[in-house]
Amino acid sequence: MQHGKEPLIIFDTTLRDGEQSPGAAMTRDEKLRIATALERLGVDVIEAGFPAASPGDFGAVRAIAVAVKDSRICGLARAREEDIRRAGEALVPAAAGRIHTFIATSPIHMQSKLRMRPDEVLERAVAAVRLARSLCDDVEFSPEDAGRSEEDFLCRVIEAVIEAGARTINIPDTVGYNLPERFGQLVGNLRQRIPNSDRAIFSVHCHNDLGLAVANSLSAVMHGARQVECTINGLGERAGNAALEEIVMAVRTRGDVFSCDTRIDTTQIVPTSKLVSTITGFPVQPNKAIVGANAFAHESGIHQDGVLKHRETYEIMRAEDVGWAANRMTLGKLSGRAAVRARLEALGIHIEGDALNQVFVRFKDLADRKAEIFDEDLQALVNEDLQEEQSDQYRLGYLKVCSEMGTHPEATVEVWVEGVARTGSAVGGGPVDAAFQAIERIVGSGVRLQLYSVNAITTGTDAQGEVTVRLQGKDGRTVNGQGSDTDIVVASAKAYISALNRLGAPAGRQHPQL
Repeated sequence: MQHGKEPLIIFDTTLRDGEQSPGAAMTRDEKLRIATALERLGVDVIEAGFPAASPGDFGAVRAIAVAVKDSRICGLARAREEDIRRAGEALVPAAAGRIHTFIATSPIHMQSKLRMRPDEVLERAVAAVRLARSLCDDVEFSPEDAGRSEEDFLCRVIEAVIEAGARTINIPDTVGYNLPERFGQLVGNLRQRIPNSDRAIFSVHCHNDLGLAVANSLSAVMHGARQVECTINGLGERAGNAALEEIVMAVRTRGDVFSCDTRIDTTQIVPTSKLVSTITGFPVQPNKAIVGANAFAHESGIHQDGVLKHRETYEIMRAEDVGWAANRMTLGKLSGRAAVRARLEALGIHIEGDALNQVFVRFKDLADRKAEIFDEDLQALVNEDLQEEQSDQYRLGYLKVCSEMGTHPEATVEVWVEGVARTGSAVGGGPVDAAFQAIERIVGSGVRLQLYSVNAITTGTDAQGEVTVRLQGKDGRTVNGQGSDTDIVVASAKAYISALNRLGAPAGRQHPQL
C-alpha cells in the first residue's frame, strides 16, 4: 500500500459469486487451493461460500475458515434465521469471520420475487442483522438490486441496519444496469443523507452485464466507497463481476487520482489468475486487461520501437509488477523430485507423500514427451491428479484412435466404471467425436455437450493442450470438466470423463444473487 493512502478493502467473491458461472462449481479441495492463493495475494476478505446452500458448501466454508488465517473469512446468508445460523456455525473456526446477509430492496424484486411490502422488508433486514451480530462481531448487509431501488427507501433500510449492528454496507448493482456517474452519485448521496453512515464502511458489488462493472466500482470509490467486491478474472454469473486485477491495478496505477490503495501483493495476480482459470476451466481471453497473454505484448513496429527506447511510451504498468516475469523457471526430464517440489512450493502448491509421488510420476511421463516443463504444466498436472483422487465413478484406462484422411475416424476406449474395466468403440465425424461416442457407448449418460474448448497451456508444438468440456445432464445441471495432455484427443477424453464425474457428484446447492 502506498504511504499515506486510505485503505481500500478488497473483498473477493470468486468462491461464491464466481462459482455461479455455469459449470464453474468447485470441490472443497479446489476451493481451498484458491483460498490459499487469495490469502497469499493479500485479499482482505474472502467470501468463501453460501453455507446454507448444501452440506458441501458448508464444509468448504468451514475448511477455509480453519486453513486461512491472514484474510477475514465471510459466509453469505439470506435474511433468514436458518441461513444466518448456518453461516455462523461454519465460521466458528475462523481467526476473523464475517456474516454477509442480504435482502432485495428494489420495487420489482420486492413485488415479483419476495412478494413483501417495503415495511416487511425493512423489518426482515433489521432482524437478520441483529441475529447475525449476536453470532459474529463483523456483519455486512446488502440491499440486493440497490442500483434499481428507490433512494429514499435505501436510506431508511441502511440507517436501520447500521443501528442494528451492520458495520459494512454493500451497494450491489445486481443486474449491471447502472452507469458510472449515476452509480457513484448514488453511493455519495447515501453517505451524505444517512445520519449514521460514518459508523459503517460502504462497499460496492457490480455486475458486468453492460461491461461497466469495473467503471461503476471505481466511480463508487471516487465517491467514498472503501470496499470493492470483485472476482479473479471477472468470473461470475452471466457476464461476470468486476475483475479484481483491474480494480487493484487501476487504483495502484492512477495514484494521482485515487486517495486510497490496497494491500494486494500485485506480483501474485497472474499466478492466481492462472490457478482460477485452470480449476474452473474458464480460459482467460488473450486481450484481457492485466492477465491476458497479450496484455503486455507489442506487435506494432512503432510500439515496439517506443517501448525499447522508453518503456513508459506504451506501457503504463510493468509486466513484472503483476507477476508475468515471476515463476518462469523451466524443468526437464533430468530434474529431480526436490526441484519439482520446490517449484510447486513456489507456486503455492503444498503436497507431500503419496500425492507428491504421483505428481512426480506424471511429471516424468510428461518430460519424456515435452522438452521443457513450465509452471502452467505443473499446475495442470496437479489439478488433474486432484480430480482423479476425487473421482471414483469413472476413470480413463486407454484410448486408441484410427484417423485417416478420407475415412471416418474410429475410437476404442477403455473406461473403468466403479472399479470394473469396460471397453467401447465408435465411429465419429472426427477423432474427438469418435472418442466421446465411444465413452458414451460405455456409460450411457445421455448428456448434452454444450461446450468444447481447446487452449495451449504453453507455447511450442509439444505444448500440452488443455481441453474444457461442458456437459448438461438429464436433470438440467451443467458442469465443466478439464483434461490436459500433449495429445489433444487424450486430453479431450480426460475432460469428458472429468465432467461425467462431476455430474455424478452431489448437487443440491442454491445460488443467491447479489
